[in-house]
Amino acid sequence: MNRFSLAFMLCMAASLAAAQQQAPAKAQLAQAARNQPLPRPETPPGVIPPAAVPPGATPPATEAETDDNAALPPPSSAAQQVYSAAKADLLQIRMLLKSGRSQSTVGSGFLVGKSNLVLTNYHVVSQLALDPDIYTGEYIDTDGKSGPIELLAVDVLHDLAVVRVNRFGTGFFEIPEKLAKLTQGQYLYSLGNPLDLGFAISEGSYNGVVTRSFYDQLMFTGPINSGMSGGPSVTADGMVAGVNVSRRRDGELVSFLVPVRYAQELLKKVEAQTRAPKDFNPLIGQQLLNHQRGMIDRLLDEPLSVQSMGPYHVPVRESGQVRCWGRSNFKAEATFNADTMACSMESAIFVSETQQTGHVSMIHQYVRSDSLDPARFAALATTLFKADNLGSTKDARLTAPSCTEKFVTTKTLPLRAVTCVRAYRKFEGLYNFTLLTASTDDASASLQSRLDVTGVSYENGMRTTRAFLSALGRSGKR
Repeated sequence: MNRFSLAFMLCMAASLAAAQQQAPAKAQLAQAARNQPLPRPETPPGVIPPAAVPPGATPPATEAETDDNAALPPPSSAAQQVYSAAKADLLQIRMLLKSGRSQSTVGSGFLVGKSNLVLTNYHVVSQLALDPDIYTGEYIDTDGKSGPIELLAVDVLHDLAVVRVNRFGTGFFEIPEKLAKLTQGQYLYSLGNPLDLGFAISEGSYNGVVTRSFYDQLMFTGPINSGMSGGPSVTADGMVAGVNVSRRRDGELVSFLVPVRYAQELLKKVEAQTRAPKDFNPLIGQQLLNHQRGMIDRLLDEPLSVQSMGPYHVPVRESGQVRCWGRSNFKAEATFNADTMACSMESAIFVSETQQTGHVSMIHQYVRSDSLDPARFAALATTLFKADNLGSTKDARLTAPSCTEKFVTTKTLPLRAVTCVRAYRKFEGLYNFTLLTASTDDASASLQSRLDVTGVSYENGMRTTRAFLSALGRSGKR
């Protein structure tokens, strides 16, 4: 991914340290937290995070990871007591291929109260939701006992799911009617099974609500590793504050939780439904359609902002969900110079390991040259345009691209424009739109722009491309 790309790693969280003690009463947990200072999580200097791996994938241990001298600091007594009290209701959630029962992905979950309902992430059980003929699921508890799971409900937009198992909780993880009030810097404890190595607890702190996500998320300053997705994050007295969901690959100990209020809403839907859906694909498609309506309305609730790039005017949008970046390749000896501006949403909706949707990005590149003759510059501009590559990638989740190319003129700028549309095979009414444009008014300069809108209705895709196209222009000066 380039510097403009969204850099989230789909999640699952925790450190690799956990201790087992006799279970205390919940009232003792808060007292232990007050009496015992908590060590701050440390990251070795110079360590570069590994590249993204599919949810639940467990990379082999390296020499550094198995070095006795590199052991993590022991958890505080408060963390030990939280884990000891909570461990009976912690589960690992596994997706298995029906053919051969081989493990596909792993995550975490937790029993709600004294029921047989388990909260986890949607992305942990996405294979079961999308392809139940191919995948099945099971749980494993901290004593090594296992059993089947039944998928009851999913909330794709907030990355939550509810499954039913053949055992009941002890009542530790209650989802409160009245939400816990969190304060900046308050310690939280995330639990789960990181990297399929064993159940663990991770200490960190709450640092507010993320404002750049389309839906609210809590920022957890602590380690969350693959395999802990769907595990609970609790306060010192055991109150559920959120569900582990993701971490930033480009940051240090920057992790995220789904607020517990979204779990409340999903559990109420489960309580109201008479039976689980036989096919979750139409339900997932409807949730994605609902999302795109709000996403496009918010994007276009007012005209796109216009920025100058040389003599050209380009549309951008900077907001709580969209950020813009710029760069230039300027060198005195370069045969051509290119300035680039890119705006992209900082969040997307996870559908499967190979598909994210509900995302908007726009890129503008202003290219010019004082040394290339018109023919060579035209060849350069054509190479940069890359219209021939739009439909070259085979993707079984989408139909083949349907593309149109036209020469159009906005109020002030003649353009070559290529629009490509691809339909989702599993989710009726959803499309991906790509619009490429290149100015045709100057033999030694070119404005090239690209708009990508994923997971939208056909109407909203056309609405967005028209708004983008109409905002492109040029000043009267030559």
